[in-house]
Amino acid sequence: MTHSSSAKPQSGGRTSAKPPVLLIPFSESWIVYEDDELLVVNKPSGLLSVPGREADPLANLVAQVQTRVPKALIVHRLDMDTSGLMVLAKNPESHRHLSKQFEQRETSKQYQAMCFGRPSMSKGSVCQPMRCDWENRPLQMIDFKLGKYAHTLWQVEEQLDNHFKVLLTPITGRSHQLRLHMKQLGHPILGDNLYADLPNQLAFPRLYLHAFRLGFRHPTTEKQMVFEQTADFW
Repeated sequence: MTHSSSAKPQSGGRTSAKPPVLLIPFSESWIVYEDDELLVVNKPSGLLSVPGREADPLANLVAQVQTRVPKALIVHRLDMDTSGLMVLAKNPESHRHLSKQFEQRETSKQYQAMCFGRPSMSKGSVCQPMRCDWENRPLQMIDFKLGKYAHTLWQVEEQLDNHFKVLLTPITGRSHQLRLHMKQLGHPILGDNLYADLPNQLAFPRLYLHAFRLGFRHPTTEKQMVFEQTADFW
């Protein structure tokens, strides 16, 4: 099923203050895999992927990983509020190889989330174009005229009382894509400070979105590698 709506641009309507940027010290427990070319880490929720404009220069994943691997290079990003798997390169050559895979959508990614409500179907597809809501940055919005193609697959894993566990597979990789698409379905992610209503936000300590599966080719061996790390809220 493809969920659709009117062509009128829609934004998330943020209702809460911007959460603080956290300085979370590096922990060896973050490391899921490491070799001479790369390392795969499990990023905590609340930690920026890269330096923020007004944040402490150490309050981000790459700076903290560099306390352990000084030449580590960021390849891709997760939202500050999202936890989960990220790969970093250890040298420029591996960085170029891995970056190209992400640019050409040759990687595989899947997320675990918990969302509000009871969906009428057990799985579906959201295909709605997105762009930045410039007046309300960093919010994104649905815009059928100016938005860029965005496609998400979703599948319910377990229905609970008034929320459900869902696997989300982004076919494209737009900023806030999973958050906005689930909001558009009428099932915002629990704890979403950008796209959920205030009672939802206040009821949960964090955004319940986690990058739990990541697949890519090794930059030197070309071997397909797939990693999984289950969310602590799952």
